[in-house]
Amino acid sequence: MRYIVRLAVPRLALSMVTLVAVSLMIFWGTELLPGDTATRILGRDATPQSVAALRRQLHLDEPAWHRYELWLEHFVAGNWGQSLAARRPVTDYVVPRLENSLKLAGFALAIYIPLSLILGITTAILHGRRTGGLLTAVVVAGTAVPEFVVGLMLLLTFAVKLPWFPPLALVDQTHGFFDLLRTLTLPAVTLAAAITAYAVRMMQGSLVPVLESDYVRLATLKGLSRRRVILRHALPNALGPALRVTVLNIAFVIGGIVPVEVVFNFPGIGQLLVDSIRVLDVPVIEAIAMILAGVYILANLSADLVTGALNPRLRAAAAAR
Repeated sequence: MRYIVRLAVPRLALSMVTLVAVSLMIFWGTELLPGDTATRILGRDATPQSVAALRRQLHLDEPAWHRYELWLEHFVAGNWGQSLAARRPVTDYVVPRLENSLKLAGFALAIYIPLSLILGITTAILHGRRTGGLLTAVVVAGTAVPEFVVGLMLLLTFAVKLPWFPPLALVDQTHGFFDLLRTLTLPAVTLAAAITAYAVRMMQGSLVPVLESDYVRLATLKGLSRRRVILRHALPNALGPALRVTVLNIAFVIGGIVPVEVVFNFPGIGQLLVDSIRVLDVPVIEAIAMILAGVYILANLSADLVTGALNPRLRAAAAAR
């Protein structure tokens, strides 16, 4: 408990500072994007008078620092502003897309977590054997295959040749829970396949040295079962790198993989971010980027806390301080 408190308090303070720094980078990054928001909204045939009027209406003629202060103040208060392109509240666009991404991420992680654990433990146990080498080669090959290739293969196989699943992930048109699962299956499997290989490699790399360590051998010599040695002694000390990869994968999945969204026409938050960048819809870009940054920071903190809770050596070191 002492380890968790000592880690959580400074990390929470650092997280707040990080979010402010991220907000600065996001705002000034959008300022450096080429083009003008008013011109992109009105089109190429817009007159200079109409562009100037729209710039005044959108407060684009005000100093950048003043616009940043107003945006940050409103964002903290829960007012994410108006979409410059659609003239509607940003939440009307971001929240539904975020809900869709969370549904897809939850399904993908439900596939990814048990699959990565099983494959990571199996490849570590079979390390040095022919079967283990073959399985490792398959995993390594999985890290080299792009997500859109996996998505297209699944689409051609299970939506075209074998019409078991719908080719488009139109989650807004589903009826009932099982229809939603059926619609999300192909994009969720694509995401799970894209992130599982990295976690398996990290878990294998950290678990093999642990299985060869003295304390694991001692536990085996005491007569403990192979299953208990792996699950109770080896696995908790080898989960750290895999958990950190999982953090990156969570941020990766929540943000949405644009190729996967394009292949399956999935209305996620990542596709909304790309569409907003095209028209320089700054409030939408800033809101999505802050959400993704917050998810990443929270997931990273959670991974550190879980690693400390699972690793007795870290807890013992914290207690000795």
